[in-house]
Amino acid sequence: MNNRPLIGITVGDPSGIGAEVTVKALSDKDIYEICRPLVISDYRLMEDALRIANVKLKLNRISDDIENGIYEFGIIDVLDMNNVDMSRHAYKRISPENGRSAFEYIKKVIELAMAGKIDATVTGPIHKEALNLAGFHYAGHTEIYSDLTKTKDYVMMLVDDNFRIAHVSTHVPLKMACELVKKERIIKVLKLTYDMLYRLGIENPKIAVAGLNPHAGEGGLFGDEEINEIKPAIDLVRQEGIDAQGPFPPDTIFSRARGREFDAVVAMYHDQGHIAMKTAGFVYDGDGKWSSISGVNVTLGLPIIRTSVDHGVAFDKAGDGIANPQSMIQAIKLAVKLCK
Repeated sequence: MNNRPLIGITVGDPSGIGAEVTVKALSDKDIYEICRPLVISDYRLMEDALRIANVKLKLNRISDDIENGIYEFGIIDVLDMNNVDMSRHAYKRISPENGRSAFEYIKKVIELAMAGKIDATVTGPIHKEALNLAGFHYAGHTEIYSDLTKTKDYVMMLVDDNFRIAHVSTHVPLKMACELVKKERIIKVLKLTYDMLYRLGIENPKIAVAGLNPHAGEGGLFGDEEINEIKPAIDLVRQEGIDAQGPFPPDTIFSRARGREFDAVVAMYHDQGHIAMKTAGFVYDGDGKWSSISGVNVTLGLPIIRTSVDHGVAFDKAGDGIANPQSMIQAIKLAVKLCK
Protein backbone atom coordinates (compact mmCIF):
# COMPACT_ATOMS: atom_id res chain seq x y z
CA MET A 1 0.00 0.00 0.00
CA ASN A 2 2.98 2.32 0.46
CA ASN A 3 3.44 2.22 -3.29
CA ARG A 4 0.52 4.60 -3.53
CA PRO A 5 1.78 8.11 -4.37
CA LEU A 6 1.86 10.63 -1.55
CA ILE A 7 -0.29 13.63 -2.53
CA GLY A 8 0.01 16.97 -0.71
CA ILE A 9 -3.30 18.86 -0.56
CA THR A 10 -3.57 22.52 0.43
CA VAL A 11 -6.95 23.85 1.55
CA GLY A 12 -6.54 27.43 0.29
CA ASP A 13 -8.11 30.40 2.06
CA PRO A 14 -9.37 29.37 5.54
CA SER A 15 -12.50 31.51 5.13
CA GLY A 16 -13.56 29.71 1.95
CA ILE A 17 -14.82 26.23 1.10
CA GLY A 18 -11.40 24.62 0.64
CA ALA A 19 -11.22 22.78 3.95
CA GLU A 20 -14.81 21.59 3.59
CA VAL A 21 -14.39 20.16 0.07
CA THR A 22 -11.14 18.53 1.19
CA VAL A 23 -12.72 16.54 4.03
CA LYS A 24 -15.66 15.64 1.80
CA ALA A 25 -13.28 14.40 -0.90
CA LEU A 26 -11.34 12.35 1.64
CA SER A 27 -14.53 10.71 2.84
CA ASP A 28 -14.43 8.85 -0.49
CA LYS A 29 -12.78 5.49 0.19
CA ASP A 30 -11.68 5.19 -3.44
CA ILE A 31 -9.22 8.05 -2.93
CA TYR A 32 -7.28 5.98 -0.42
CA GLU A 33 -7.15 3.03 -2.82
CA ILE A 34 -5.05 5.09 -5.26
CA CYS A 35 -3.00 7.45 -3.09
CA ARG A 36 -1.88 8.60 0.36
CA PRO A 37 -3.41 12.07 0.93
CA LEU A 38 -1.64 14.57 3.18
CA VAL A 39 -3.51 17.77 4.02
CA ILE A 40 -1.44 20.90 4.62
CA SER A 41 -3.60 23.13 6.81
CA ASP A 42 -4.33 24.22 10.35
CA TYR A 43 -5.41 21.29 12.52
CA ARG A 44 -8.18 23.22 14.29
CA LEU A 45 -9.52 24.49 10.98
CA MET A 46 -9.80 20.89 9.78
CA GLU A 47 -11.62 19.93 12.97
CA ASP A 48 -14.15 22.64 12.17
CA ALA A 49 -14.38 21.45 8.57
CA LEU A 50 -15.41 18.00 9.79
CA ARG A 51 -18.16 19.62 11.85
CA ILE A 52 -19.39 21.78 8.97
CA ALA A 53 -19.35 18.93 6.46
CA ASN A 54 -20.87 16.49 8.98
CA VAL A 55 -18.18 13.99 8.07
CA LYS A 56 -17.46 11.30 10.65
CA LEU A 57 -13.72 10.88 10.19
CA LYS A 58 -10.76 11.26 12.53
CA LEU A 59 -7.74 13.51 12.20
CA ASN A 60 -4.10 12.60 12.70
CA ARG A 61 -2.04 15.67 13.60
CA ILE A 62 1.48 15.74 12.16
CA SER A 63 3.73 18.43 13.56
CA ASP A 64 6.74 17.93 11.31
CA ASP A 65 7.76 14.53 9.95
CA ILE A 66 5.26 13.40 7.31
CA GLU A 67 6.50 9.82 7.79
CA ASN A 68 4.24 9.91 10.86
CA GLY A 69 1.19 9.85 8.64
CA ILE A 70 -1.19 6.90 8.84
CA TYR A 71 -2.61 7.29 5.31
CA GLU A 72 -5.56 4.95 5.75
CA PHE A 73 -9.23 5.58 5.00
CA GLY A 74 -11.11 6.93 7.98
CA ILE A 75 -8.21 9.07 9.18
CA ILE A 76 -7.21 12.39 7.60
CA ASP A 77 -3.51 13.14 8.06
CA VAL A 78 -2.97 16.87 8.65
CA LEU A 79 0.41 18.58 8.56
CA ASP A 80 -0.47 21.23 11.12
CA MET A 81 0.77 24.70 10.11
CA ASN A 82 -0.84 26.12 13.26
CA ASN A 83 -1.64 29.45 11.60
CA VAL A 84 -5.37 30.06 12.09
CA ASP A 85 -6.71 31.63 15.28
CA MET A 86 -10.07 29.87 15.49
CA SER A 87 -11.20 32.15 18.35
CA ARG A 88 -11.23 35.02 15.83
CA HIS A 89 -11.87 33.03 12.67
CA ALA A 90 -14.90 33.74 10.50
CA TYR A 91 -16.00 32.28 7.19
CA LYS A 92 -17.03 34.39 4.19
CA ARG A 93 -14.48 37.11 5.09
CA ILE A 94 -11.53 38.62 3.26
CA SER A 95 -8.57 39.13 5.57
CA PRO A 96 -4.78 39.46 5.28
CA GLU A 97 -4.40 36.83 8.01
CA ASN A 98 -6.15 34.26 5.86
CA GLY A 99 -4.17 35.33 2.81
CA ARG A 100 -0.96 34.68 4.75
CA SER A 101 -2.18 31.28 5.94
CA ALA A 102 -3.08 30.25 2.40
CA PHE A 103 0.33 31.31 1.11
CA GLU A 104 2.09 29.36 3.86
CA TYR A 105 0.22 26.19 2.85
CA ILE A 106 1.27 26.62 -0.77
CA LYS A 107 4.89 27.37 0.10
CA LYS A 108 5.10 24.30 2.32
CA VAL A 109 3.62 21.91 -0.23
CA ILE A 110 5.98 23.19 -2.93
CA GLU A 111 8.96 22.72 -0.60
CA LEU A 112 7.89 19.14 0.11
CA ALA A 113 7.48 18.37 -3.59
CA MET A 114 10.75 20.01 -4.61
CA ALA A 115 12.53 17.98 -1.91
CA GLY A 116 11.01 14.78 -3.28
CA LYS A 117 9.12 14.06 -0.07
CA ILE A 118 5.73 14.00 -1.79
CA ASP A 119 4.83 12.93 -5.32
CA ALA A 120 2.34 15.60 -6.35
CA THR A 121 0.49 18.68 -5.12
CA VAL A 122 -3.22 19.54 -5.21
CA THR A 123 -4.41 23.04 -4.32
CA GLY A 124 -7.67 24.33 -2.91
CA PRO A 125 -9.03 27.79 -3.78
CA ILE A 126 -7.34 30.99 -2.63
CA HIS A 127 -8.64 34.56 -2.54
CA LYS A 128 -6.34 36.80 -4.56
CA GLU A 129 -7.28 40.00 -2.72
CA ALA A 130 -6.57 38.41 0.66
CA LEU A 131 -3.26 37.11 -0.67
CA ASN A 132 -2.22 40.58 -1.81
CA LEU A 133 -3.43 42.21 1.42
CA ALA A 134 -1.03 39.85 3.20
CA GLY A 135 1.83 41.26 1.13
CA PHE A 136 2.13 38.41 -1.39
CA HIS A 137 1.69 40.14 -4.71
CA TYR A 138 0.78 37.33 -7.05
CA ALA A 139 -2.03 37.05 -9.56
CA GLY A 140 -2.80 33.50 -8.42
CA HIS A 141 -1.56 29.99 -7.71
CA THR A 142 0.13 29.58 -11.07
CA GLU A 143 2.34 32.60 -10.53
CA ILE A 144 3.29 31.46 -7.00
CA TYR A 145 4.32 28.05 -8.31
CA SER A 146 6.29 29.66 -11.11
CA ASP A 147 8.17 31.90 -8.69
CA LEU A 148 8.90 29.35 -5.98
CA THR A 149 9.98 26.65 -8.44
CA LYS A 150 11.91 29.18 -10.58
CA THR A 151 9.94 28.20 -13.68
CA LYS A 152 9.91 30.71 -16.53
CA ASP A 153 7.73 28.98 -19.11
CA TYR A 154 4.48 27.55 -17.78
CA VAL A 155 0.95 27.05 -19.05
CA MET A 156 -2.44 26.78 -17.40
CA MET A 157 -4.55 23.90 -18.69
CA LEU A 158 -8.14 23.16 -17.69
CA VAL A 159 -9.25 19.53 -17.84
CA ASP A 160 -12.68 17.93 -17.66
CA ASP A 161 -12.35 14.30 -18.67
CA ASN A 162 -11.41 14.40 -22.39
CA PHE A 163 -12.09 18.13 -22.75
CA ARG A 164 -8.84 20.06 -22.30
CA ILE A 165 -7.99 23.74 -22.80
CA ALA A 166 -4.52 25.30 -22.53
CA HIS A 167 -4.03 29.07 -22.35
CA VAL A 168 -1.56 31.41 -24.02
CA SER A 169 -2.17 33.96 -21.24
CA THR A 170 -4.24 34.00 -18.06
CA HIS A 171 -4.29 36.62 -15.31
CA VAL A 172 -3.63 39.80 -17.26
CA PRO A 173 -5.91 42.62 -18.48
CA LEU A 174 -7.65 41.83 -21.76
CA LYS A 175 -5.73 44.57 -23.59
CA MET A 176 -2.44 43.01 -22.50
CA ALA A 177 -3.69 39.53 -23.39
CA CYS A 178 -4.07 40.60 -27.01
CA GLU A 179 -0.53 41.95 -26.98
CA LEU A 180 0.76 38.61 -25.64
CA VAL A 181 -0.48 36.64 -28.66
CA LYS A 182 3.00 36.08 -30.11
CA LYS A 183 4.45 33.27 -32.19
CA GLU A 184 7.13 32.32 -29.65
CA ARG A 185 4.65 32.03 -26.77
CA ILE A 186 2.15 30.02 -28.83
CA ILE A 187 4.92 27.59 -29.82
CA LYS A 188 5.81 27.04 -26.15
CA VAL A 189 2.15 26.46 -25.24
CA LEU A 190 1.70 23.97 -28.07
CA LYS A 191 4.79 22.01 -27.06
CA LEU A 192 3.86 21.86 -23.38
CA THR A 193 0.31 20.87 -24.31
CA TYR A 194 1.61 18.09 -26.54
CA ASP A 195 3.88 16.82 -23.74
CA MET A 196 0.95 16.78 -21.31
CA LEU A 197 -1.26 14.82 -23.68
CA TYR A 198 1.52 12.34 -24.30
CA ARG A 199 1.96 11.86 -20.53
CA LEU A 200 -1.76 11.09 -20.33
CA GLY A 201 -1.19 8.20 -22.72
CA ILE A 202 -2.58 9.79 -25.87
CA GLU A 203 -0.67 8.69 -28.95
CA ASN A 204 -0.41 11.24 -31.75
CA PRO A 205 -2.55 13.86 -29.99
CA LYS A 206 -4.47 16.38 -32.09
CA ILE A 207 -4.42 19.99 -30.88
CA ALA A 208 -6.78 22.69 -32.14
CA VAL A 209 -5.75 26.34 -31.90
CA ALA A 210 -8.38 29.03 -31.41
CA GLY A 211 -8.10 32.36 -33.16
CA LEU A 212 -7.96 35.60 -31.21
CA ASN A 213 -10.41 37.61 -33.30
CA PRO A 214 -14.02 36.96 -34.39
CA HIS A 215 -14.14 34.33 -37.16
CA ALA A 216 -10.39 33.82 -36.57
CA GLY A 217 -9.77 37.17 -38.23
CA GLU A 218 -11.72 36.40 -41.43
CA GLY A 219 -8.59 36.50 -43.57
CA GLY A 220 -7.33 39.71 -41.96
CA LEU A 221 -10.64 41.58 -42.11
CA PHE A 222 -11.08 41.57 -38.31
CA GLY A 223 -7.43 41.48 -37.23
CA ASP A 224 -4.09 40.13 -38.38
CA GLU A 225 -2.85 38.18 -35.32
CA GLU A 226 -3.97 34.93 -36.92
CA ILE A 227 -1.90 35.64 -40.04
CA ASN A 228 1.19 37.12 -38.40
CA GLU A 229 1.49 35.17 -35.13
CA ILE A 230 -0.83 32.18 -34.71
CA LYS A 231 -0.58 30.44 -38.10
CA PRO A 232 3.26 30.70 -38.25
CA ALA A 233 3.45 29.07 -34.80
CA ILE A 234 1.21 26.22 -35.94
CA ASP A 235 3.25 25.71 -39.10
CA LEU A 236 6.50 25.51 -37.14
CA VAL A 237 5.36 22.88 -34.63
CA ARG A 238 3.80 20.84 -37.43
CA GLN A 239 7.26 20.67 -39.00
CA GLU A 240 8.42 19.12 -35.69
CA GLY A 241 5.74 16.42 -35.81
CA ILE A 242 3.05 17.97 -33.59
CA ASP A 243 -0.44 17.67 -35.07
CA ALA A 244 -1.66 21.21 -34.44
CA GLN A 245 -4.44 22.66 -36.57
CA GLY A 246 -6.06 26.06 -37.00
CA PRO A 247 -6.51 28.80 -36.18
CA PHE A 248 -10.22 28.10 -35.87
CA PRO A 249 -13.08 30.52 -35.07
CA PRO A 250 -13.29 30.62 -31.25
CA ASP A 251 -17.10 30.36 -31.21
CA THR A 252 -17.16 26.78 -32.60
CA ILE A 253 -13.84 25.09 -31.89
CA PHE A 254 -14.58 24.28 -28.24
CA SER A 255 -17.75 22.41 -29.18
CA ARG A 256 -15.78 20.39 -31.71
CA ALA A 257 -13.22 19.52 -29.05
CA ARG A 258 -15.95 18.47 -26.63
CA GLY A 259 -17.11 16.14 -29.37
CA ARG A 260 -13.60 14.61 -29.28
CA GLU A 261 -12.49 15.79 -32.69
CA PHE A 262 -9.41 17.16 -30.89
CA ASP A 263 -7.58 16.14 -27.73
CA ALA A 264 -7.04 19.74 -26.59
CA VAL A 265 -7.62 23.35 -27.59
CA VAL A 266 -5.15 26.20 -27.17
CA ALA A 267 -7.07 29.33 -26.15
CA MET A 268 -5.56 32.77 -26.60
CA TYR A 269 -6.58 34.27 -23.23
CA HIS A 270 -8.15 33.52 -19.85
CA ASP A 271 -11.87 34.03 -20.45
CA GLN A 272 -11.84 32.51 -23.93
CA GLY A 273 -10.87 29.18 -22.40
CA HIS A 274 -12.45 29.47 -18.96
CA ILE A 275 -15.92 30.38 -20.19
CA ALA A 276 -15.94 27.38 -22.52
CA MET A 277 -14.77 24.98 -19.79
CA LYS A 278 -17.08 26.24 -17.06
CA THR A 279 -20.12 26.38 -19.32
CA ALA A 280 -19.49 22.72 -20.04
CA GLY A 281 -18.63 21.58 -16.52
CA PHE A 282 -20.58 23.82 -14.13
CA VAL A 283 -24.33 23.32 -13.75
CA TYR A 284 -26.33 25.79 -11.65
CA ASP A 285 -29.81 24.64 -10.67
CA GLY A 286 -31.20 28.14 -10.10
CA ASP A 287 -31.89 27.48 -6.43
CA GLY A 288 -28.55 28.57 -5.03
CA LYS A 289 -26.87 25.22 -5.66
CA TRP A 290 -24.40 23.86 -8.19
CA SER A 291 -25.34 20.31 -9.12
CA SER A 292 -22.05 19.97 -11.00
CA ILE A 293 -18.68 21.68 -10.54
CA SER A 294 -16.57 19.63 -12.89
CA GLY A 295 -13.08 20.49 -14.04
CA VAL A 296 -9.46 20.59 -12.91
CA ASN A 297 -6.70 23.17 -13.30
CA VAL A 298 -3.24 21.82 -14.18
CA THR A 299 -0.02 23.81 -14.44
CA LEU A 300 2.20 22.59 -17.27
CA GLY A 301 5.96 23.14 -17.42
CA LEU A 302 6.70 22.87 -13.68
CA PRO A 303 9.34 20.54 -12.23
CA ILE A 304 6.61 19.16 -9.92
CA ILE A 305 3.02 18.03 -10.43
CA ARG A 306 0.30 20.55 -9.58
CA THR A 307 -3.43 20.15 -10.08
CA SER A 308 -6.15 22.29 -8.56
CA VAL A 309 -9.86 22.70 -8.16
CA ASP A 310 -11.33 24.80 -10.95
CA HIS A 311 -13.47 27.03 -8.72
CA GLY A 312 -13.03 29.85 -6.25
CA VAL A 313 -13.41 30.25 -2.50
CA ALA A 314 -17.22 30.55 -2.75
CA PHE A 315 -17.55 32.80 0.30
CA ASP A 316 -21.31 32.80 -0.16
CA LYS A 317 -21.37 29.07 0.70
CA ALA A 318 -18.43 28.85 3.10
CA GLY A 319 -19.28 27.46 6.52
CA ASP A 320 -22.72 26.25 5.45
CA GLY A 321 -21.85 22.63 4.66
CA ILE A 322 -23.23 22.72 1.10
CA ALA A 323 -20.00 22.94 -0.95
CA ASN A 324 -19.57 20.45 -3.80
CA PRO A 325 -16.30 18.39 -3.60
CA GLN A 326 -16.48 17.16 -7.21
CA SER A 327 -13.61 19.26 -8.53
CA MET A 328 -11.34 18.39 -5.58
CA ILE A 329 -11.95 14.68 -6.14
CA GLN A 330 -11.12 15.08 -9.83
CA ALA A 331 -7.98 17.08 -9.03
CA ILE A 332 -6.68 14.39 -6.70
CA LYS A 333 -7.37 11.62 -9.22
CA LEU A 334 -5.65 13.51 -12.04
CA ALA A 335 -2.61 14.18 -9.85
CA VAL A 336 -2.38 10.45 -9.16
CA LYS A 337 -2.64 9.69 -12.88
CA LEU A 338 0.16 12.13 -13.67
CA CYS A 339 2.36 10.46 -11.04
CA LYS A 340 2.29 7.30 -13.15
